[in-house]
Order: sequence, then structure tokens, then C-alpha cells
Amino acid sequence: MDSQMSNTLAEQYNPAEVEQQVQQRWERDHVFQVTEDPSKEKFYCLSMFPYPSGKLHMGHVRNYTLGDVIARYQRMQGKNVLQPMGWDAFGLPAENAAIDNRTAPATWTYQNIDYMRQQLKSLGFGYDWSRELATCDPDYYRWEQWFFTKLFEKGLVYKKNATVNWDPVDQTVLANEQVIDGRGWRSGALVEQREIPQWFIKITAYADELLNDLDQLDGWPEQVKLMQRNWIGRSEGVEIDFDVVGQAAQLTVYTTRPDTLFGVTYMAVAAQHPLTQAAAKDNPELAAFIDTIKNNKIAEADLATIDKQGMDTGVRVIHPLTEAEIPVWVANFVLMDYGSGAVMSVPAHDQRDWEFATAYQLPIQPVIETTEGNTDLSVAAITSKGTTINSGEYTGLSSDDAFTAIAEHLEQRGIGRRKVNYRLRDWGVSRQRYWGAPIPMLNLANGESVPVPADQLPVRLPEDVVMDGNSSPLKTDPEWRKTTYQGQPAEHETDTFDTFMESSWYYARYCSANYQEGMLDPAQANYWLPVDQYIGGIEHAILHLLYARFFHKLLRDAGLVNSDEPFKKLLTQGMVLADCYYRVDESGKYTWYSPVDVDIVSRNEKGEIVEAILKSDGQPVTHGGMTKMSKSKNNGIDPQLMIDKYGADTVRLFMMFAAPPEATLEWSDSGVEGAQRFLRRVWRLVADFAAVLEQPRSQDWSALNDAQQDLRREVHRTIAKVSDDMGRRQHFNTAIAAIMELLNHLQKAPLATELDRGIMAEALDAVVLMLAPVTPHLSEALWQALGHQSDIVFAPWPHVDETALVKSSVLVVVQVNGKVRSKITVPTSANEEQVAEIAYADENVQKFVDGKTIRKQIYVPNKLFNIVAN
Repeated sequence: MDSQMSNTLAEQYNPAEVEQQVQQRWERDHVFQVTEDPSKEKFYCLSMFPYPSGKLHMGHVRNYTLGDVIARYQRMQGKNVLQPMGWDAFGLPAENAAIDNRTAPATWTYQNIDYMRQQLKSLGFGYDWSRELATCDPDYYRWEQWFFTKLFEKGLVYKKNATVNWDPVDQTVLANEQVIDGRGWRSGALVEQREIPQWFIKITAYADELLNDLDQLDGWPEQVKLMQRNWIGRSEGVEIDFDVVGQAAQLTVYTTRPDTLFGVTYMAVAAQHPLTQAAAKDNPELAAFIDTIKNNKIAEADLATIDKQGMDTGVRVIHPLTEAEIPVWVANFVLMDYGSGAVMSVPAHDQRDWEFATAYQLPIQPVIETTEGNTDLSVAAITSKGTTINSGEYTGLSSDDAFTAIAEHLEQRGIGRRKVNYRLRDWGVSRQRYWGAPIPMLNLANGESVPVPADQLPVRLPEDVVMDGNSSPLKTDPEWRKTTYQGQPAEHETDTFDTFMESSWYYARYCSANYQEGMLDPAQANYWLPVDQYIGGIEHAILHLLYARFFHKLLRDAGLVNSDEPFKKLLTQGMVLADCYYRVDESGKYTWYSPVDVDIVSRNEKGEIVEAILKSDGQPVTHGGMTKMSKSKNNGIDPQLMIDKYGADTVRLFMMFAAPPEATLEWSDSGVEGAQRFLRRVWRLVADFAAVLEQPRSQDWSALNDAQQDLRREVHRTIAKVSDDMGRRQHFNTAIAAIMELLNHLQKAPLATELDRGIMAEALDAVVLMLAPVTPHLSEALWQALGHQSDIVFAPWPHVDETALVKSSVLVVVQVNGKVRSKITVPTSANEEQVAEIAYADENVQKFVDGKTIRKQIYVPNKLFNIVAN
């Protein structure tokens, strides 16, 4: 990049002018465009790509600023840094917006992408825009479709019936987000549960590897790894067969607690279980009850807290050990999609079973005795392990020993099997939406499904459509559906992929974003992968990250990548909070007001807002505290307004300084103003020094006096701290605080001598370089003003001079009989004899030792000299 900026700084810092000039140069010279370079250590820094909703929000700004600071810092370490950006462009919000705005989802999405791209550029993020991708681009989803057909050929994809939300008025499938209080979001009709064919990928085939490889991820937060372990949910247990009374059938259940088998007092089955369905044929009351509960959509996470509902089916099973008859109840807390759709219920030792048994007055039989926790079954279940009681020949065994003994007995009789189970279920990738990648399968007249041949990919999504808010345009367009397969009529699958499909491999496509010969260029992918630093919100800790890890292993097994995991280090940034304000009218309705429309009248001694008014009418509003920025509370701060008012560098600095990355960040106008004041101080200091830049200066560090040595030591101590904070610790707030502290010293430093000016030149270079990852535009302008011909974007990180950190002298405390009498300055190399000579010559010390006998002297090197005298 040739230097075209003036070395003379304007008197006042003008962010808009500086930032526009610098950004134009970066773009003109393709500064952040990179290619593979085996001679350099690579660093792949990636922030989770945004959904193109129309405008950036502060959560985006924080996420992408963190990523950019890390990327720029690593670049200054001499690494070949890749930092790409793209768009998670498919999904339901685009359909809703298209209906509201009477436009096609594609039109709305591409307009949003154009606007948000400019917003990202205005913040100065160092992205390689030559690798930009949008998941709605056929050049992207073509390869996703191709890969899906390969997974089908390998037996990792299958189709089966699964339960969905069905709106009987709109005659369409609804996503969970479209079901509000059990009703369709548009029609208001009660939503039904229907079974329709769905496509699945066998993520369970990788369950063990996904679980075990978490141990490789040293750079991931423990919290995230624990969440993934729990989601995968590996458990060791026993599958047990219960004979059905009067039928040549068995009810099979899985339990992790066979030690409680003697405590089974009823069986609980799902509404959709075959045993339940058969019993309901001759029982109208049971059939009606089943219809009631099977249409209640219950998430697995809610099973523990819902009101328990059930009904006796009239079916009985035989207990495999006691041969007692056990009643079978249909229960709303059992889901057909999890396990076998049936559980053995031990109310004495499972809280959910206890609540159900208590509600329906079913027997509660204790079979475990424990000295820990609750022992009163009238209050709650006893869930901890202990010693078996009331368990026949197994009484008196520990829970673990009873597990083994009962499992062996069941296996010997052929009515039980030890089994490892997972909470994880296969990934259902079908969505009955339009705005998504078409699933590349063909449905034949004979009911068979086959993959779309590779030479017919991509299956393009028609983009010029009209959304009516009811059915997907794919389902209502017979011409799009119609095709042939080997000369026979066929129809394209009208379901589209879950958008997690696109976000599960985008990080890999960036490595060869313009490659047309395949999904990935293995040479490029294996140079850049795995991602060295991934940044995104904790809300993606389970599904997105789990699916991406799964996809990476699929790519590896297809020979496209040679690593096991996609992301080495993970940083989960905290939320951005802001003050919220409201009024409540007579009907109890809340109206929320934007913080930018409110004036704060007074605060208490703790700085808390006591009184605030609406600017437009001067009337009071109630302060609702600090909450996550959201549309519902109308407390989002538009980043563009802040950029226009303060400049991108100020916004970036505030984001990095206000809180550690993982913590919540509280938006503060005064904090943003403080960030700009600091940048103006830096600008002013450099401008003042630029005025004397032509005067002689010296960097003969051997000639420094004590004050000069102290100042230079402070400079290099700061470089060392900021280097550690930026690199190893990723505590950017403390790094910035250290730079601020150094600036306080520099503002007081003289420029009278050549050595003074030499120290200041070195110090200001260091300050500007250390700020460069955070405030790149300002730093570029200041770097030029300091007389550098090359651009700071190519400059290396400042080097710590270890010799500057060594003190030539030190302050030693002198005590006489344990009381401090003086403090003396001694050379750091002085021995005890030399220190004693200086101490005894000190006037304050002489007062307390004159005429006394010195009994002992104790020297703690460079800290303390203690004299004992009487």
C-alpha cells in the first residue's frame, strides 16, 4: 500500500474523515485478501456469520469487533491471517418479512445483505471479502445437496415418519416458533400433531466420537463442553422385556436403574405407542383422552415441569422377576420420539414417576435405602443410590452391585440386555418451508426415494415467487415438482433443509469459496482448517456447534479434510445490555421507550437512575433496569447512529474496554463519550510530538538518567502486559486500561532533551501499535504522522526490550528495631555491605543508632534492611 496520508495531523480528531480515507485505501489495495502460504504460520479467525435481518445490532458489533481485534493482533505477530464473512441467509424470518412487505424472500434478503455489508465495512473489519458467501446462493447449496446425496449412498441418510405441528385451517406444517400457546400464529387454530415423512441424518452413528472428542477441545469453555455432553447424554443401562398379559407381545423399556426393578408399580407409555393405540380401539374414553394429549406439543426440556396427565389403558404386563401384574398407563410425560416410547415407573425413586403416582393414587414401593438427602416418600422421591431393600434375593446389595446382578440375571433368561443409550436423536433436516435449500431427493411413483443425479445439481430454489402466508410455493407449483428419473415420471422433494445444514459447513467453504470443482479444495481446506479462533454467542453452544462438529467428521470421512474437529478455540461473548424505560396505561398495557428518546434527570449516590423523562413531552418514564437489548423492550441502540456520532474506532474501543469478552456488557453513553475523550488525548499527544519530529533525538539507552529509565521501563512493562492480555488471556479490557495508564505517564513526560524525544518516539510508536487492533483507522493516521513510510496494517507488534525492564536501582526500606526510619535508593547489584554503608549514612537512621550498640543487621535483598540496636 503506497502512503498517501499526510504526515501532518489536523488539530482536531475527525473520525469520519480519517475512517473513510483509511477504509478506501484498504479496499483499493485488497489489504486483507489472503492466499495459502506454507512459509507462514496460518491463523484462521472466524466469527459466527449473521442472519441478514436488515441492520446490525450491538450484539453483532461486539462479536465482530472481538474477532477483528484477535485477527489483527495475530496478523501483527507475523501470521497469515484469514478472516472471512458471509451470510446465513435462509430461514423463516425472510418468509415472514416477505409476506409483510409483499415481496419475495430473495429480494428482501439480498437488499439486506447489501446494506449490512456496508455497515460491516464502515466498522473497519478486516475481512477477506473475496471469500464472501451467502447460503442462499445456488453455488453454495449445490455442494450441500451433493454431499447429502453422498451421505444417502453411504446409508447415513434415511426417511421416516415423524410428528409435526399441523395447522388445520391454513393446511400447512408449522415450525415450533409458529405455534403460540398451542395455536397457529396466523390462523389461531388449535394445532394438531401429525405424522408425515421426514428426512434424517444419522448423527447418532457418531455419538461416541462426538462425546469423546470433547476431551481434545482444550480451547473451549468447560461450560460449553458440559452442555454438549449433557445433550449427547450417554447412559449405561438395561433394556427389559415385559410380557403383555393375554397377548403374544412384549413391552420393552430402557432403564439406567435396574437396581430399582422391584419398585416398579406401573408402566407409562406415550399416546402414539402401538400398545396404547390398540387398547384405544375398543375404549372410546381412552381414545378421546389420547387425542387430547397427543396434540399437546411438549418439548423434552419441559417434561419435568408439566402437569402430569394420564389414564389407565386396561393393559397389564408381567413383572419379569416377581411375576406380578403391572398396570400400563398412557401418560403425557412420555414421548414416542425418545427411547421406546415406554418407561418402567418407579415412583419411590424417580421424581417424575412420584408426581404421577401421587396424582393418581398409585402404589409407591421403596426398594432403595439411603442415608443421604430426603428419606420421606410422602414429600418426594428418594433419587440417590444406596442399598437395596424389598428386592428378594438382591436385598442388601449396593445399587451398583444390584445393577450388575439383576442385569446378568435378565440376560441369562433372555429378557434383558445391557445397552448404552444416548439422549441424542438423529438429526431431522426436513422443513416444510420455502426459503431454504431444496432437499435433493426424487419421489418415484412406486413410493421409493432416490437422490437427484449429480449432473442435475443444484436443485435450484425458484426465487421469483409470491408468498401467501399459507403453503410453500414449492408445494403449490406442479411444474417445479415435475421431473423424470431414468425415463420415468418423478417429483422433486418439496421440503427444504433445516438452516443448521448451511451453518454446519460454511467455515470450511470459506477456505475455497470460489472453487467450482467440488465442495472443498482439500489442499486449501487443510491449509486453513481447523479454525484457530471461533467467536459467537453461548446460545449456539449446543445445536450449531454440535452439528458443525458432526459435519466436520463427515467431511473428514469423505476425504475432504484431515482434521477431527472444526474449531480449536471458542470464545463465547456475553450479551449487550441497555437501560429500558416504560409507561403503563390504565389498562395495564406497557409502552417501551428507546433510551435515545429519554433524558435522565437524577441518579442516587450509587449512580442508579432515580428519575427520567421522555424528551418529546417532558413527562416521567419508569426505569426498568438494565436488560438485554431487544425489540420487545425497545432498548436496542442502533450501531449506525453511534458510528455516525462518534466514529467506528470509538465504538470499537468502548466494546473492548467496557467488559471482559465473556461478561455482559452494559451500554453507557457516558462510557462511549469517555472512549472518544481518550482517543482525542492520544491524537493530541501524537500531534504535539509530530510538531517536534524534526528535532534531534537519541536512543542511546545507556545514557538515561533515573527518571528516563523509569519512563522507558513503564513503556516496556506495558508492552509486555498488553501482549499477554491480547494474546494468551484475551482480556482486552485490561490491555486497554494498561495503555491508558501509560498515556498518563507520557502526557507528563518532558521533550527537552534528545533522549526525552527518543523515549517519546519509542513510546508513541508502541501506543499506536498496541491500539491498532482495536482502533485501526486512528492508528493508521497516527502512524503516518509519526513519520513512518509503511502502513501500520503491515507493521509488526512492538517488541519488549527485556533490558529496559531491569531496574538499575531500587528503594529499600530501613528499619531500626522493627520500626521504619528511612527509605534509601541503592543499586540493584549492591551487596549487604554496600547497602549498610548507605543506610548508616542516612540522617534519619543515624538519629536512632548513634551511641547504641549494633547487635544485628538483617538484609532482604532489594527490599529491607533491618538494624537491631540497644
